Order: sequence, then C-alpha cells, then structure tokens
Amino acid sequence: MNTLHKFVDDMRATWGPLTTQMVAGCQQHLDTLLNTPVSEPWLATLHLEAAAQHELYRDPQYGFVLLAHTEHAGLYRPPHDHGRGWVIYAVQQGAIEMSTYARVEDAGGQVKLVKRGSTVLCAGQTQLYLPGDIHDTRCVAGPALLFRFTERDLKKEDREARRLTRYVEQAGDWVPEARV
Repeated sequence: MNTLHKFVDDMRATWGPLTTQMVAGCQQHLDTLLNTPVSEPWLATLHLEAAAQHELYRDPQYGFVLLAHTEHAGLYRPPHDHGRGWVIYAVQQGAIEMSTYARVEDAGGQVKLVKRGSTVLCAGQTQLYLPGDIHDTRCVAGPALLFRFTERDLKKEDREARRLTRYVEQAGDWVPEARV
C-alpha cells in the first residue's frame, strides 16, 4: 500500500463532524502525506507533470476531496473564502505565502477587507481555514507543489449554492466581487 492509499484509509477512519480533534487528525494525516518519498510513483508523476490542478481522490461516501496544485513563483490568488466548507493546505515543495483578512462593514454598509497578517508555509507545513475564514495565496518559491484537502467539492458548492465569496481590489481596498 502506498502513502496516498494509506492517507485515504486514515482519513476515512478519522472522518466525522467538524471538531478540533477531527481536524487535528486530518492535519496529522496530511503531515504524513507530505513526507512521502518522491520515489513513490504517484508523487513522482505529480512532480513530472507539474499540472496546475490534479484531483488525487474524491470520497464517494463522505464527499471530501484531495487536490494537488503546482504553482509557479509569483502566482497570486486574491482573497476568498470557502463558504460553509473548510480546507487544509499542505505544502509538499516550494513555499506559499498566505494572508488572512477580516471582513468589516463601515457605517454606510460598505464591506471591505482588513488584512490580519501573513504566514509563509514551507515544504512540510499545513494551514487550516475554517468556514468563513478569508485568505489569499501567493507562491513565493516555485515551482510549489501543494495539496488542498477540502471537506466538500468547493467548485460544485460555488456553482450550485453560490456560497463562496471572492474579493477584488477597488481603489486600494478589497471588496466583494459582484456576481451576476
């Protein structure tokens, strides 16, 4: 059994309602996955192909998804949340800077983001974002290979329920993207 198959088995055994203990277990399984020797064929293929996105696993019973992303230095993904879903990013190679934001509303009802801070995740590190957390990502050392573990299919969630919020920069402020 390779490390990816063990990860799936361990994740399925850990899975349950969102709790501190469950999330800690998921992060622990991702930590183990990050230490996979590059000689394992599935990981060697990811490094060789360097695809922008590759789905590694989708659980038919619980719905969680494991994606791999290869990002080049400088790639920036503007602030966004994951709606009612949660996500764990895990850096296998390279480094990703992740900034967090608070959503604030002024007296006139205008919403904008205030940056809380940023962290650089290097190979072997993970970062959790819970429902409603707002963050951005920037690849600062690439190519970076990162795993993104989501508790549900976020693309489907966005397409069907429109619950994910993306932000755009206007006059120096990050504001919610207008949706049509």
